[in-house]
Amino acid sequence: MIRIQEIVDKVAASHKDADISLIQRAYVYAAAGHAGQTRLSGEPYLSHPLAVADLLAEMHFDEATVAAGLLHDTVEDTDAGIEDIDREFGEEVADIVDGVTKISQMTFDSKEEAQAENIRKMILAMSHDIRVLMVKLADRLHNMRTLDFQKSHKQQSIAQETLDIYAPLANRLGLHRIKLELEDLGLRYTKPDVFAQITDWLDENQMVERNLIDKVIARIREVLDANGIEGEVRGRIKHKSSIYKKMTQQGLALDEMHDIIAFRVIVADLRDCYAVLGLMHAQWKPVHGRFKDYISMPKANGYQSLHTTVIGPEGERIEIQIRTREMHRMAEHGVASHWLYKDAGRVNPRDVAQFTWLREILDRQKHEADSKEFMHSLRLDLFKDEVYVFTPRGDVKELPEGATPIDFAYLIHSQVGDHCAGAKVNGKLVPLGTPLVSGDTIEVITDPNRHPSRDWLKIVKTAKARSRIQHFIRTEERARSISLGREMLEKEGRRMGINVSKAIREGDFDAVVKEFSLGSVDDLLSSVGYARHTPKRILRRLQAHISPPAPEEVKAQEPAPTAPPDRKSESVSIRGVDDVLVRFARCCNPVPGDAIVGYISRGRGVTVHTSDCPNVQGMEPERLISVFWDGHEDKPFPARIHLLCRNEKGVLAQISALLAEANINIDSGTMHSLVDGHSEVELMVEVRDVAHLYHTMDRLRKLPAVLEVIRAAAHME
Repeated sequence: MIRIQEIVDKVAASHKDADISLIQRAYVYAAAGHAGQTRLSGEPYLSHPLAVADLLAEMHFDEATVAAGLLHDTVEDTDAGIEDIDREFGEEVADIVDGVTKISQMTFDSKEEAQAENIRKMILAMSHDIRVLMVKLADRLHNMRTLDFQKSHKQQSIAQETLDIYAPLANRLGLHRIKLELEDLGLRYTKPDVFAQITDWLDENQMVERNLIDKVIARIREVLDANGIEGEVRGRIKHKSSIYKKMTQQGLALDEMHDIIAFRVIVADLRDCYAVLGLMHAQWKPVHGRFKDYISMPKANGYQSLHTTVIGPEGERIEIQIRTREMHRMAEHGVASHWLYKDAGRVNPRDVAQFTWLREILDRQKHEADSKEFMHSLRLDLFKDEVYVFTPRGDVKELPEGATPIDFAYLIHSQVGDHCAGAKVNGKLVPLGTPLVSGDTIEVITDPNRHPSRDWLKIVKTAKARSRIQHFIRTEERARSISLGREMLEKEGRRMGINVSKAIREGDFDAVVKEFSLGSVDDLLSSVGYARHTPKRILRRLQAHISPPAPEEVKAQEPAPTAPPDRKSESVSIRGVDDVLVRFARCCNPVPGDAIVGYISRGRGVTVHTSDCPNVQGMEPERLISVFWDGHEDKPFPARIHLLCRNEKGVLAQISALLAEANINIDSGTMHSLVDGHSEVELMVEVRDVAHLYHTMDRLRKLPAVLEVIRAAAHME
């Protein structure tokens, strides 16, 4: 059992001026009130309020909250009344205990109504004092930790309620650590076989994963030290509930799971976050599409961090989170870190504005007297990650947030999705891009002559729908690429005096197909249509097979020397493809170390973009290909940086001198003054790689006259 002195020490460490006597008096009062009471485990009942108070102390709550944690069950389970708590410990503690007690002390006609009113009371209590909900969450967490002693059906019921209500609520409040533990414990009791399977698998692989974690942590620390960045590095295996979600969402078996190791780098300030990101991408190859910038676009609960996935040592995928200490505090304590000590824990309107969803709930509860109505509207805010909709027969289907009728159609059956022509939501015809919300009843209208559209890829959210649509489009796209390739070959053939149609009929292309290791003539035509091979190259090989030149003619037939290729195009390799034109997009100016992706343009080769380039989001997914940096060590690459400076004499000279010292050439630049006494400077510079760029940007930020430095995008293509 936890000792009261441990709790007191934690509170004293967080709050130098805390009234420790308040906690000590609350402990004596709770011990007397719960004397003789035991839990199902056989332990003294006092062990529970002590554990709740300890959890609150760990989250750095003040003495009033911790005292309320010790007393939260006294009104319900002892002879004490709320007036007694008020008299002994003051109004502040009494209000918190009263809020927690009212959540529990209600009887209802149905389980559904009870659940709805339970949540309603928590939200209303939270509007008065955020600490009421924190005590309730700590209470639920400890109950889940000791759920072994409940009967099996009770375990299932409590665990399911935890997954349905408390874990999502903790998530929406930014209490990430509590949310993950609640989800793990919920999985343990709702799906004990799955939980045991994952546990055994992790135990079998623990030694290998631990060695890899130690190796990566050591390497990250070396990189930080080499670049003069102070930071804390942590590594862990992902939580079991996270692994289970990944398995179900991606349809993977345990042995197919590779992205289960996560690392966290905690640095001093914002500029170090992006500097570390560049260094990590320079150290290991980033995985396309797995970078998320929650710093510039925080989550609804205020969470901020950079997330990237890279191919680490031994080819293992690893996730790296990069954040400042302040962001880490927010991630650990969530909404509590904003409201904890403001107005004695009561909601500050300025802070509520940061959590729009909560402000809307608090406004809405005034107009919704019915608990079920309140619960229905609350689901739209609380369960943001998933929606539950109904088939016309009343079957419940689960879809991700933002899913559309097309996702629903493919969830029912692939053929229903392929021939989806329209949909009715709650009996009314709606556009196919309409986002579904929990409680909707969906009816899909099909037409055998209707087929998937490329535009559907922009609105669907499920992997199944996207995969089926892409399969159909690839089939159609292949037919078009074959037709275009044939047209390009025939056009070049007329110039070279070759009858392409006749050569195809007579099988003259078979030798060329074999030479290029392709499966058929159609594959060859398609590769020309997609610009993987030029028509001239194919037809020259065809000529060589049809009529090999005499030795003395070889020299005469050699093509005239061409201009050397763009040096920068040699810096990128395309997996499985050779001899193709490569150019860099001017919209994002990719630099070695950036996560990049290639886009195949018909007849124009491959354009290389950064993975997070806005233009990539609207491109046809089947034309995006994997590309990687190769051989770029001594070649300059353009990058655009934007600076906000004080309009002082000599600031441009300072910037230029620093760039020259960093061996960075300024290709072009503009500067204009603002009315507030500041100046904006935009420079196109040449750098070696992304680490070179971000390290220099970090140095620029340290100049006294420089207020802000960001990497800027160029014009949109």
